[in-house]
Amino acid sequence: MKFGAAVLRSYESPFTVEEVTLEAGPAVDEVLVRVAGCGMCRTDLAVRRSAGRSPLPAVLGHEGSGIVVEVGGPDTGLSVGDHVVLSFDSCGHCRTCKDAAPAYCDSFASLNLYGGRGTNTARFVDAAGRELAPRWFGQSSFAEYAVVLARNAVRVDPSLPLELLGPLGCGFLTGAGAVLNSFGAGPGDTVAVFGAGAVGLAAVMAATAAGAVTVAVDRHPERLALAERFHALPVHAASSDLPGRIRRLTDGGAQYALDTTGSARLINDALRALRPTGHLGLVARLHTALSLEPGTLDRGRRMSHICEGDAVPGLLIPRLTALWRAGRFPFDQLTRTYPLTGVNEAERDCDAGRVVKPVLIPHSGS
Repeated sequence: MKFGAAVLRSYESPFTVEEVTLEAGPAVDEVLVRVAGCGMCRTDLAVRRSAGRSPLPAVLGHEGSGIVVEVGGPDTGLSVGDHVVLSFDSCGHCRTCKDAAPAYCDSFASLNLYGGRGTNTARFVDAAGRELAPRWFGQSSFAEYAVVLARNAVRVDPSLPLELLGPLGCGFLTGAGAVLNSFGAGPGDTVAVFGAGAVGLAAVMAATAAGAVTVAVDRHPERLALAERFHALPVHAASSDLPGRIRRLTDGGAQYALDTTGSARLINDALRALRPTGHLGLVARLHTALSLEPGTLDRGRRMSHICEGDAVPGLLIPRLTALWRAGRFPFDQLTRTYPLTGVNEAERDCDAGRVVKPVLIPHSGS
């Protein structure tokens, strides 16, 4: 089967939209999906900063949504014509997977970043017959079609805007899940979100939907204006005595804080903005050593890393679409669509902060 895909051939080069070949159809536990849209996530672009780790050339993309066009076996739980949102891969049988924590799967890195499922992975080859890297995050959905494990495809109502739903499988899932799952925030709680990008704004929306008082911290006025539209109290990251200002806005300190920036300074500020027993969640990968200032973890405060919003995608994605229907999680307001051939423009706009969440549309007229 031949179709178009955006291929990254080197860590420094732009994407090239090429014809690729899928050499075999879905295995017994897989489905073939016609991709309606795929969000561009910072993790896709971070491949350029981790040269030598994620194998290239590759088809990236891991926030796909689409329509099932072929099932590999009778027990996938999906049918041809189903609308689905695709999420990350996991082994399904290690201790953390069995404990309903697939984001902490023992094989998460190998399955999603560094090699996929080996000989069991359907092979992509380019026009010259050269093999492309195995499935990125179990999807490789910067393409017109994707082969995924059926259990990583979440069925959604066909009346939903399918082409925009892909980011619910990763970026929006991460921010919203941190608030709803990791923190369990509810009415009367206080949440401070550091960084108003896609993950941070999803957290803001989820915190507001949960009834929490929400503070958003960023250095870009336009991002703060977006957060304020979603009922957050905006605070500029360069404000003098940033922790003190947040404590005043939250009547003594935030119960929960989420850092999406990876900035050591802001992480320390977030800890100092917490009330006693407060919880800081980190979702950004740290690239330097983190030194904590004295006293930041005193009085029962704690800090943890959160991956994929501590979510079981099959449970959280329907919850988020229900909130969207109710007008309480307007994630579509964060998206801008591009044709698949505009993948490099989407990357430039994402890097420059001109767009919160680019979504690639592989099929014209989709």
